[in-house]
Amino acid sequence: MTIQPTQGHDGPYPAPIVVTERSVLPEWIDYNGHMNVAYYGLAFDNAIDQMFDNHIGNGEAYVRAAAQGMFVLQSNMQFLQELRLGQVFSVSFQLIDHDTKRLHFWSEILLDGQVCATQEVLAMHVDLTSKRSAVFPDWLQARLAQLQADHAALARPERLGATLGIRRG
Repeated sequence: MTIQPTQGHDGPYPAPIVVTERSVLPEWIDYNGHMNVAYYGLAFDNAIDQMFDNHIGNGEAYVRAAAQGMFVLQSNMQFLQELRLGQVFSVSFQLIDHDTKRLHFWSEILLDGQVCATQEVLAMHVDLTSKRSAVFPDWLQARLAQLQADHAALARPERLGATLGIRRG
């Protein structure tokens, strides 16, 4: 039985998709006086959940109904500017690529239009019962194809695929 979407829409989708603003909370501040690295991950994760719910339809309601959801296979974050207590930021999303089971997307935390942090993610659609990869349902494949078409004109992010290492010379 295929679960039909209860959230999201069939597009067109904003390019990029920008998720509702959020404030840096007091508990997110570390002893350096700025947002701790762990909370950047939380901010990205909360925003992707919101994007999945409001746009694509593969968020929490889908996961509960279908017993299928996205598992992150790889993630790379880059920290470019500090965030401080009370600052209001938004998160933007760009679909880079997808196939029948995987998503490759790019996210940016934005403060007054400036990029503070980036996250590149490769995620796999997984059957939660078997814990094995699963093909996206037809409706989700169609939405992802529309999202990719809507994002096709966006510039490829400059930091996409960045390698980690000490630069010398």
